[in-house]
Amino acid sequence: MAFVSVPKDLSKVKTKVALNLTARQLVCFSIGGIIGVPAYWFTRTAIGNDIAVFLMIICVLPFFFCAIFEKDGIVFEKYMMHIIKQKFIYPKIRIYKTENFYEYLDNEDEREVIRREKPKAKKTRKSINKKSKYIKPKSKTTKKRKGKKAKRN
Repeated sequence: MAFVSVPKDLSKVKTKVALNLTARQLVCFSIGGIIGVPAYWFTRTAIGNDIAVFLMIICVLPFFFCAIFEKDGIVFEKYMMHIIKQKFIYPKIRIYKTENFYEYLDNEDEREVIRREKPKAKKTRKSINKKSKYIKPKSKTTKKRKGKKAKRN
């Protein structure tokens, strides 16, 4: 019977499109070929065969590198973008700044204890009338009338 090993982590297995290459590799190799072949054909008569081949290799090498390079599951473009951000975009010295969440919780507990310990003031009729927006104060004329009636009796 044939024995086939199955990899434990199937996320690293990539689908092959053609010639045992992934779609990314096919695209990068095609772009390299489109740039490299004309570079060789147009320069071989002017500078010679040997130097034209070296020029073609220099033109094609970045595309081949992009197709093959992968570090920690990150492709070349993303890896270079992380390096550029770290070296040039992000500040060199980063300030370590934290917020003490426990201090916030302690202060909140203290505020609640103070709020609960406050004695409630007795509400009188006058204080209710002063605080309420919707109750209109009685006019002076009604007070005078009541006072006159009380004097008569």
